[in-house]
Order: sequence, then structure tokens, then C-alpha cells
Amino acid sequence: MPSLSEETNGRIERLMPGATIGIIGGGQLGRMMALSARYMGFRIGVLDPTPDCPTAQVADFQVTAEYDDITAIRELAEKSDVLTYEFENVNADAIDEVRSLSAAPQGTDLLRVTQDRVNEKQFINDHGTPTAPWKAVNSVEELDAALGEIHYPAVLKTRSGGYDGHGQTVLKSDADLEKVRARADRGGGFPPSILEGFVDFAFEASILVAGNGKDYVTFPIVRNEHRNNILHMTIAPAEVSEDVAKEAHELALRLAQGFELAGILAIELFVTKDERVIVNELAPRPHNSGHYTIEACSFDQFDAHIRGIAGWPLEQPELLKPAVMVNVLGQHVAPTRALIAEHPEWNMHDYCKAEVRHDRKMGHITFVGMDAGEYGAAWADRFVK
Repeated sequence: MPSLSEETNGRIERLMPGATIGIIGGGQLGRMMALSARYMGFRIGVLDPTPDCPTAQVADFQVTAEYDDITAIRELAEKSDVLTYEFENVNADAIDEVRSLSAAPQGTDLLRVTQDRVNEKQFINDHGTPTAPWKAVNSVEELDAALGEIHYPAVLKTRSGGYDGHGQTVLKSDADLEKVRARADRGGGFPPSILEGFVDFAFEASILVAGNGKDYVTFPIVRNEHRNNILHMTIAPAEVSEDVAKEAHELALRLAQGFELAGILAIELFVTKDERVIVNELAPRPHNSGHYTIEACSFDQFDAHIRGIAGWPLEQPELLKPAVMVNVLGQHVAPTRALIAEHPEWNMHDYCKAEVRHDRKMGHITFVGMDAGEYGAAWADRFVK
């Protein structure tokens, strides 16, 4: 990916306050990006199909249209100096079409890699970093052959799309394979997919790396716990050995350098019982597991992303205090709001979404200065229903 200077052929070395950043996607990540950009003096535009979406509430203007509407993307580009995005399922071709109108410092190579799980795994492996064993599969016959190499248990994922467990099928036996075969025979088809072997991990983790196209910095490795395929809790920092922390840091820098990263990249990890660090997936944007950085670090993931795409210098972030971040889902909204008056220590974030739904991410709470044991004793039972 180019730096801002390279993207503009040296015309713009760095973005100055007063310039406009256009964000494709208007959810909570775009909202928090916009808030960081506001502090730095930037104006904000957003493209999202939902009127008064969370990002629009803190932006200067909204283009209300579908994400793949090229006319709308062009309109956003015409009104913006720089484009970015809050999720990876963006039309990369459409961004390329408007790069003469507005700079895209993140480029589209990173998007094209992370939108295709096969390309993603290949890129990670090509940069000296381990993943779970995998095979590209395009039919039930190829799946059957791949299982002969990878064996059960395994997980079948579509090559593109899917989020929070969608587009995934766990295969533990021939009975599960037969269900996939029956679904394909009934007309469900067999989309281009990837088969991944299971990793016997001790826990799931992640690390954030940010860059401005030339220089790169990492945040601490954190531990993540999921409920029903949705991130429930992030513990910062993860309790790991120096060797694990060093390996996570080094692989993050390898991947960032491989992409010539501008902005932020989240790297989802498995840490095994024998202390190997294995990459699961990449996200070319701020990440749910990085929300703790808002209160717990010297600067947060959204600041780092905005500084990176604006061509500003980056300082190595410092973890100021340990923290636990917990997602507030739809079913948690009423109970947590009822307790706000009793808990001044809560760092409460509400995403201001119009509709509250079960399992929908509606906000988060960060407990600063609290470790996992203290959180578990006081709060764990409140947020798992």
C-alpha cells in the first residue's frame, strides 16, 4: 500500500487539519474513527445506507446509499481528500476507480488479500508466518480429498464474506461431510471455500499494528474470549511469556511491512499450549479487540489509524494500565443502563444504533486498572446471557 505521499505522487506529504476524510461504512468503528479525526481537526463524510447511522451522528455530511453504489462512492470521493473504510467487504474496484478524485492511502491490495481467505492465508505464509493447515476447495469432491490430508476436526469457510461465524461449517465426522454434500445436492451449491484444520490452542489473542507507509508500531498482545462466535471480552495485556509477546510483535511488523501498511491492521491469533503463535485472520481496519486502547493506552487504535492514513508520524503506544473490555450486546443494554448511576468507574461507550437486537453489538464497557480475575469475580455473570 502506498503512503499518502506516494498515493498523491508527492503532492500531499501529510493531511492537514481542515481536510476531509471520507469513511465508507457508518457503524461503530466509523463513528470512533470520526471522533478521533475530529480531535485532530479533520472534517468527516460517511457513506452508509442507513440514514443517521452512528458515524453520521458525528460527521459533517452523509451520502446515503449502498456501499457498492459507484455513483455514491464517487460523490464521497469528490467531497473528500482521503478515503478509508470501517469494514473489509468494500468494493475494491470502485475505490480504484475514484483514486484520481480522492487519495486512498490504504490502497486496495490489502483489501483484495483480506477479502479472500485463500489469498490471505497464502500472503501470511509467504511472509514467514504460520497459520492452521489449509486447502482451497471448490467442490464436495475437493473437500473430501482435502479432508484426507487435513483430517477431522476441521472448519469449512467460504473464501469471501462471513462475519462472527457466518459462512462457516464445523466438520467433526463423515456425518458432517454428508450434510454439506446433501446441501449441495439440494441446490444449495458449493461456493469457493477454504478448509482449515483445527488448532489446539490455549487461548485466542490479537495484536494491532499501525503504519504510515514507512514506519510501524504495535500495540500489546491481548487475550480474547468469545461467546456464540461473538467477541465477549478482551483482556489487556495477555498474560504471556516474553517469547510469545516478542513473536506476536515481530510477525505483526513482518505483515505490516509486507503490505507497506498505512492505517491499522488487526491480526487475530491462536496461542498454543506449547507457546506457538499462529495467525487466524486479518482485519484491515480498527478492531473490536482494540477498543480498550481508548482509555488504557497513550493513544488509541483510532488515533493510530487516522494518523497513519493522514501521513502523520507514529509513536510506539504505551499501555498505561491493565484493562478489560466487555461488549454490550442487545440483551445487555437495559441491564447496563440501569446500573450506570451506580458505577462511576465504568468507561461506557454507546454506539447510538437505532434498533436494539439480541446479539447485536450496541456498545462496550472498559474496566481500567482491573485484571481478568477481578473482572471475573465482579462482572462475568452479568455479560454472558
